[in-house]
Amino acid sequence: MTVLSSQQDINILITETEIAARTTQLARMISDHYSSTEQLVVVGLLRGSFIFIADLVRRIDLPVEVDFMTVSSYGNKMVSSRQVRIIQDLETPIKGRDVLIVEDIVDTGHTLSQVYDILQTREPKSLSVCALLNKPSRREIEVDLDWVGFDIPDEFVIGYGIDYAQQGRNLPHIGVVAKS
Repeated sequence: MTVLSSQQDINILITETEIAARTTQLARMISDHYSSTEQLVVVGLLRGSFIFIADLVRRIDLPVEVDFMTVSSYGNKMVSSRQVRIIQDLETPIKGRDVLIVEDIVDTGHTLSQVYDILQTREPKSLSVCALLNKPSRREIEVDLDWVGFDIPDEFVIGYGIDYAQQGRNLPHIGVVAKS
């Protein structure tokens, strides 16, 4: 099944160069914020955050441990079901540790809110959030974002790890899927 017929179906919203520059800035701010921590636990929410988290942690200038949670609320649709499923949980214990959740995009807030609440029950020393993309106009549940790469309009985006029906993750930029 081909969902995206060609590159013409995508309009570039954020370039590869803009993403790289902002990721470097975010890593600097995170490194400064956690400068006194022994080791930061970075939790990536899969699948969409995998490229962003790889680039981000390589630029964080302190010891990090990386783990992942696989969560889903979209399936193969362009709108959230608002029902978050945890498909894979953390392997790393986080009690008493500084934890940074890395998310690809915060839309309605349902996914992040539920993941945040789950991780909070595990008693981390601190729990912060870094999101590559923030779509504030779609927010249904307020969530605190400590670091945000880009605020974006209410458009369905793909690229840089973010997909539509498992396609487009490998694009080096963030693009808007043209409505047909």
